[in-house]
Amino acid sequence: MSKITAAEVNKLRKSTGAGMMDCKKALVEAEGDFDKAVEVLRKQGQKVAAKRADRESSEGAVIAKVNADNNKGVIVSLNCETDFVAKNDSFVSLATQLAEIALNTNSKDELLKADIDGLSVEEKLIEQTGVIGEKLEIGDFRALEAEFVGSYIHAGNKIAVLTGLSKAGEKAEEVAKDVSMQAAAMNPVALDEEGVDQTTVEKEIEIAKDQLRQEGKPEDMLDKIAQGKIKRYFKDNTLVNQAFIKDNKISIAQHVKTVGDDAKVVAFERVALV
Repeated sequence: MSKITAAEVNKLRKSTGAGMMDCKKALVEAEGDFDKAVEVLRKQGQKVAAKRADRESSEGAVIAKVNADNNKGVIVSLNCETDFVAKNDSFVSLATQLAEIALNTNSKDELLKADIDGLSVEEKLIEQTGVIGEKLEIGDFRALEAEFVGSYIHAGNKIAVLTGLSKAGEKAEEVAKDVSMQAAAMNPVALDEEGVDQTTVEKEIEIAKDQLRQEGKPEDMLDKIAQGKIKRYFKDNTLVNQAFIKDNKISIAQHVKTVGDDAKVVAFERVALV
């Protein structure tokens, strides 16, 4: 067998992302055959993935992407084991590449089956598990479609938000980003009152009543006062009713009307790794 050259090692490294020594060993094992060397590295990735399958992957990068027409957006969370890996440029680049691919899919399963560098995304994650030495997986996948979709990624790629507006317009991009930043900062429980789970509403009413009893309020007044408190809960915890963080004199619903009098937020998605 001819000697393994530095050029061959470098070509394999660029193709797989594996370390120089791992690439050289794989080429030696494959007797210089490039495709066989790639398979050797993939099998190594499978072995590492199997060993680390029960590890917790709570770190990572959350990426939001919107298509060119601004009518569809996705959020993809690529998870790993440590913050050190999550901050690595190549890891963030992979997460961003996956989000771009995700724009043409509608579910996590579809994304995992999609093509990336001649592999399925699922195979690519196994390969990169071998390269990086940590468990990698798609933690979350969200898709949102609307007349106009905007996004925001919080510094450090730990929180990403998509916002769907009912109409496009000159200010739609700016407003959608404002609303996305609001959702990132304030973490609303729902879009509006109707989106709050009834169990949550009942729980909040009971908490309010208990507080009122402790304050000595008469039993026959509890329902009326508790209803006032639940309205406050909706104002504080539902996105469109929250005070706009850049101008607390108006609500998010009012701010969105700068796009147009009939403009409104129709949906939002928020994914966080914090």
